[in-house]
Amino acid sequence: MAIETEAGAMAPVMAFALVGALGVGSQWLAWRLRMPAIVLMLAAGVLIGPVAGIFDPARDIGPLMAPIISIAVAIILFEGGLTLNFHTLRDAAVGVRRLVFVGAPLGWLTSALALRYGAGLSWESAAVFGGIMIVTGPTVIAPLLRTARLSKRPAALLQWEAIVNDPIGALAAVLAFSVVLVLHTATTFQAAMIELVIGIGVAGALGAAAGFGLARSFKRGWVPEFMKVPVLFALLLAVFALSDTVLHESGLLAVTIMGIVIANADLPSYVELRRFKEHATVLLVSGVFILLAAGLDFAALAQLDWRAGLFVLLVVLVARPLTVFVSLLGSGVPMKEQVLVAFTGPRGVVLVAVAGLFGERLLALEFADAALIGPLAFVLVAVTVVLHGFSLAPFARWLGLTGAETPGVIMIGGSPWTTAFAEALQRAEVPVLMTDPNFGHLRAARTAGIATFSGDILSEAAEQRLELVSYATLVAATDNDAYNTLVATDLAPEFGRDNVFQVMRERSENARHQLPQTLGGRPFGPDVTHAALDQMITDGWTFRTSRLTEEFTLADWRDEQPEAHVVARIAPNGTIKLIRKDEDVSAGPDVRLIALRPPDGLGGAQPPADT
Repeated sequence: MAIETEAGAMAPVMAFALVGALGVGSQWLAWRLRMPAIVLMLAAGVLIGPVAGIFDPARDIGPLMAPIISIAVAIILFEGGLTLNFHTLRDAAVGVRRLVFVGAPLGWLTSALALRYGAGLSWESAAVFGGIMIVTGPTVIAPLLRTARLSKRPAALLQWEAIVNDPIGALAAVLAFSVVLVLHTATTFQAAMIELVIGIGVAGALGAAAGFGLARSFKRGWVPEFMKVPVLFALLLAVFALSDTVLHESGLLAVTIMGIVIANADLPSYVELRRFKEHATVLLVSGVFILLAAGLDFAALAQLDWRAGLFVLLVVLVARPLTVFVSLLGSGVPMKEQVLVAFTGPRGVVLVAVAGLFGERLLALEFADAALIGPLAFVLVAVTVVLHGFSLAPFARWLGLTGAETPGVIMIGGSPWTTAFAEALQRAEVPVLMTDPNFGHLRAARTAGIATFSGDILSEAAEQRLELVSYATLVAATDNDAYNTLVATDLAPEFGRDNVFQVMRERSENARHQLPQTLGGRPFGPDVTHAALDQMITDGWTFRTSRLTEEFTLADWRDEQPEAHVVARIAPNGTIKLIRKDEDVSAGPDVRLIALRPPDGLGGAQPPADT
């Protein structure tokens, strides 16, 4: 198959492949460079689109582009709804309600004023576009929160506001457009309002019914495991299409409600469903941003003047902060968190997609200034994405609303050796948290001043009470191999499989009784079991930390203490890496090594053999 057609257009299959490769490639490169992925995706789309002319969505994909973006946005909002479990709200519930019920209408008003007096749009165009600007973009917020590692409450405020207000913004635009339509056509106000109410009612009923029905069918076993995701996708598309047929853009509300219902239905397979949806959303967010950036029309942007810059400044520095501060007044949300939320309002895919649609509709009603809506939307998205993409993490750190500067370690299981290891980490200024379901097992850790949590790390209480964002490494080290394997397997997607470790399992005489090697965490330290590690501490082995310098190298350290077992390496920036026995240790000046050393006088002592 040729890459390009005779007319110079790229073949649709190659176009989709290019979008996918650039989207995922941008996400990976952003991870490697520790940069906001959204920024790289916008840059990649602009480069292959209007700059180089390699890819033009309107030319190469044609009429498929609009439905692709609509379905992608619907799936993204549904996945966002799946993350909105009411149990995660806790003390952020009041703030979220205020940002939705007070912030949405107030944001509509302040945005419309910024458009009227900043960008110079007519009241009609400002009212419609101002409704769309209620949204703060879950497509942008989710990647930013993942990078910035915010504390629980401000993260919950931003996430809930973005996802819940997204469909509200789209419906606000529908309402404003309905009023404009009544004022400038023969359509009656009563007919327009009836259509709006029916559309919202159908969307709410469809979303709730689909969510409850799906949850019930999954719980009762009416759908086999291998068909749950396909059934979910098919029902999602059906709900979106049916609702959108009744009232355009109401499908976004329907799928969001459907997601929230499923998220709070306590499904046994909920975690697997959500993780699959997260993976799909990463692909969709990447693709949609590439498509929108590649379809950018520089000629349309050329219509903008200095008033576009004034409009963006008014939105970022006046409209957004004013909306948040008024909404959260008297809510009990600390001022630092209010400041962070007030100056964090990135816009995303939904804003550009819906703004383009209503811009075309207003142009059809002969509002000439509606031609500026699409370019203004893209400029606002580009500026806020770049601004918040680079500023959110340092701004949150300055306010003290992120996890610890040094990524910490969670130690699962209280025992002599885990307590000794935790003390060594604490002396090295690495945050450490020890958890154990047995309160008594944590007595020595509490005496040593180590942070503890008495309970199951997989419990709902742990999810609500622990700031897991402060920790980057997990060590499963109880005396129960099966539990260690369960914890490491379950939390591996959360921490990353390279950052989840567990102690060596007990050897079983019968191979059929062995746990699969594909499950669990990575091994580290001496190749001995939990019991043998405890025995080493009883025999006098200790954890010692050594700092390497240009004069005192790794080779010097090994010559000085050949019997020691390196357990962890701490880089100059504070990141920690657990080391497996005989693994090559890359170490230079200012690297610290935490090693398990035998008591003085034992020479080349070896760890006790497993029995």
